[in-house]
Amino acid sequence: MAWFRKEKSGLKSQPKKVIPDDLWIKCESCGEILYKKELDKNLNVCPRCDFHYGLTPDAYITLLLDSGSFHEYESGMKSQDPLGFFDRSKYTDRLEKAMASTGRNEAVVTGEGALEGRKLQLAVMDFSFIGGSMGSVVGEKIARATRQAIERHTPLIVVSRSGGARMMEGILSLMQMAKTSAWLGCLHRERLPFISILANPTTGGVTASFSMLGDVNIGEPGALIGFAGPRVIKQTIRQDLPEGFQRAEFLLEHGMLDMVVHRRDMRARVAGLLRVMQD
Repeated sequence: MAWFRKEKSGLKSQPKKVIPDDLWIKCESCGEILYKKELDKNLNVCPRCDFHYGLTPDAYITLLLDSGSFHEYESGMKSQDPLGFFDRSKYTDRLEKAMASTGRNEAVVTGEGALEGRKLQLAVMDFSFIGGSMGSVVGEKIARATRQAIERHTPLIVVSRSGGARMMEGILSLMQMAKTSAWLGCLHRERLPFISILANPTTGGVTASFSMLGDVNIGEPGALIGFAGPRVIKQTIRQDLPEGFQRAEFLLEHGMLDMVVHRRDMRARVAGLLRVMQD
């Protein structure tokens, strides 16, 4: 039975093939197994059920703006820890970890770019940075982007994707709701367009402030948009919630959104809105 003995028969064991963990992904909505590269080519949208996965700020900038037109500002701003916050870990440690993993200093990217040659100010939230939460720096950067829009007489576009106010900064975080809303009031008085795009999820203090104050509020398909989460509301009122509650389509039907736009159509729709609002 020498053929059982590989060392005597001259047979060598073959190395196992290693399949990268991120080669395939299972759709969170329909369960379809998707090839990651094909998903990326499809703007991170499931080709079977149209489930919209989140995009990075860089991907959204590429989607919306003319190639090479974006110039970031205020990128060096970093959050502090005025409360010395500590729960499972130090707030400062969380910030350092988020900065290391994302390569950014905060949960929002702001800058100036162009769409079909039209100059505009853009802010895009990064959910991978502590859940896209709004602390004092996020609020300040959005306020400054709004001020830039006023000073340069350009439209403002904000892409929201956030879990809400950043609890580690307490009242300093909640103050950003009033500050961003006040600056948007100034923008409105100057009759400059503000288009708000709400991606999945947009919740908490972000929903309760700047993200729902657009001249036009656009939701991505299936996006969860609301203040408190549906589980919290259900436990509070002790009633079953309507089907699709707090999803973009539900909000559109009940007048909370102006439109729901598929990601592949977003650039053309925003460009068309700006032509109507400014020309």
